Order: sequence, then C-alpha cells, then structure tokens
Amino acid sequence: MNIVRTIRTVDDLEKARLVDGGGKAALEAVAARYAIAVTPAMAGLINRADPLDPIARQFIPDIAELVATPEERADPIGDQAHSPVEGIVHRYPDRVLLKAVHICPVYCRFCFRREMVGPQGLGTLDADALEAAFDYIRSHSEIWEVILTGGDPLVLSPRRLQEILEELAGIEHVKIVRFHTRVPVVEPQKIDEALIAALKASGKTTYVALHANHPRELTPEARSACGRLVDAGIVMVSQSVLLKGVNDDPDVLAELMRGFVETRIKPYYLHHPDLAPGTSHFRLTISEGQAIVAGLRGRISGLCQPTYILDIPGGHGKAVIGESAIQAAGEGCYSVSDYQGGVHRYPPSE
Repeated sequence: MNIVRTIRTVDDLEKARLVDGGGKAALEAVAARYAIAVTPAMAGLINRADPLDPIARQFIPDIAELVATPEERADPIGDQAHSPVEGIVHRYPDRVLLKAVHICPVYCRFCFRREMVGPQGLGTLDADALEAAFDYIRSHSEIWEVILTGGDPLVLSPRRLQEILEELAGIEHVKIVRFHTRVPVVEPQKIDEALIAALKASGKTTYVALHANHPRELTPEARSACGRLVDAGIVMVSQSVLLKGVNDDPDVLAELMRGFVETRIKPYYLHHPDLAPGTSHFRLTISEGQAIVAGLRGRISGLCQPTYILDIPGGHGKAVIGESAIQAAGEGCYSVSDYQGGVHRYPPSE
C-alpha cells in the first residue's frame, strides 16, 4: 500500500492492513497507554503476509504490552535519580544527557523510556527549562560531552537545533556533541542540507548515533541519508537492542553490523533489553544473549563487532556483559577459547 503519512492510531493500522479488526479493543487499550507512530518508510518495509515480521514486531502494538512483570519499572535505567535539573541526566562525570524533547518519529514497542515519551509524556522543554539546562552545563566544567536524546532530537526543526548548538558552541569545556536518533532510517528524507548544517557547532565535534535493529532497516534511502551526514564530516556510530523475534540470531546480527560498516557507521553498543513495562516478550536471558554475541566472534570482521552491554537497573550505569573468552586457570595461567570453540592454555605449556 502507498502509505504517505505517519500512522498514529489503531484505526490507521487497520486501514493499512497492518492489524486485523479481531483484537481491536485490546490494541486500543495498548494505544491508550503507549503512543503509536509508524512512518511511511517503516510501514513500507513490513511484510503483511508474515505474522512474525521483525519490522512489524518493533513498531506495531501488541496486546502483550499489557502484561507487566514484577521486575519491570517505569524508569528502568534510573534517569530520574540522576536528573539535577529538568532535561539533564548526569550519570557519568564527563558527560550529560540533554533531553530537549520527548517526542519521536516512531514509537518502538520495547522503548525503555516509553512512560516518558509521546503525546502523554514529558513533552518539550520550554525556554526557561532549556536555559536552566544550559546553565547547569556551563557551571560544570567536567562536562566534556553533551548527548542529545529524548525522545529523538532530530524531530526538532533545523532552526531549533541550530539554537541549541549555538548555545553549546559558547561553552568552552564542551568538546563533543552527540545525537541519538532513528531519523535517518525512519524518515531519511529529513536529512537535508539545512538539518545537517544545524548539527554543527564551532569548535565542537559532532557524532550521530543511529538506532537500527534489523538489516532491512538499512534501505538504500537510509544509507543515502547516512552518507550525507558522513560526507559532511559527521562521525556516525550505531546502537541496537538485542530483541527476541527481531535480531536474536547471529546471522541477522552479522548482516546488520556489516550493513552499518558498509554505510560508514561504526558499530558501538548492542543493548540487552531494559526492564520497561510491558516488554517481557522482547527479552532474552543474558546467557542467551551472550551465546548469540559469542556467535559473532570470528564470523565477522573486528570492524563489525558491537559491545554487548546492560544498563544496570536503578541508574548505576552500563556494564559490559559479553561472555569472556579468557578465564584464570591458576598460577598466572589462563584458559582462552577461540572462535571455533577450541580451548588453549596461555602462556602455552612447554
């Protein structure tokens, strides 16, 4: 179907034949709690004949979202515990998150900030709140990097983005500005000259972290959008979430990571799913995730290897959780596993 505008309601999903009418009441209950948005670019990738389509699984609401488990929490990685002023999260000494907006072009069904984003969420910082956030950054000389996230900061107009970058350009101790976004994938046409120019600030290095979870998301249009960013001197890295039914397969992950590298994007983080409400149907166990990530070793180039991480619940930061290839074997010796499963002593015995 030729979908030309973002789908935002269950009725729109039904008209686009992305859901049937049978479970409509339950899906309306999901939509009442968690926002829906599926851009034309993403809707066009969905295979309607496949009930297990990995693109649909990421964006189409599911009644499983109404199932909460005891360990889930509204703020699974503890943003609020580290928010000294509205819009700022200062969890690590040398960097802060600046959440200027809590709106996204698409709403992922596994989002760890799903209680905060969308029309029912925290909204956009007003002028006074944004100025207070800049004052906080100015007053903390240890802040070397500002990470714009939210929500998706690239939903803002080039003019608004430029205003933010101009403020950051005037803060000497900030050297790096990073944007976390899905826009180059879900709205690639938005990456135009005006937006690219707005992402730059005098004396700062700009990074863009692209969120994509399945190789089909890296369409020719998405790759072209990323190419425009990279050609403009913006460094790109990736982040993905390891999701049951989407990319929980070494072959799928390998294709995704190769796709990033082919697009001049350095694979960065592969997140273990967070304990957000109603997302248990996406979560694997850590041991399952470790086995999948271990399957990448030797299968793909070192350029393509992401770091598998867990955001520790409660706001305690990230931990690298990939299975270690080396284990102590006593008296200064180690046991090392190669990518084919062979085990070797280090240093070698005589």
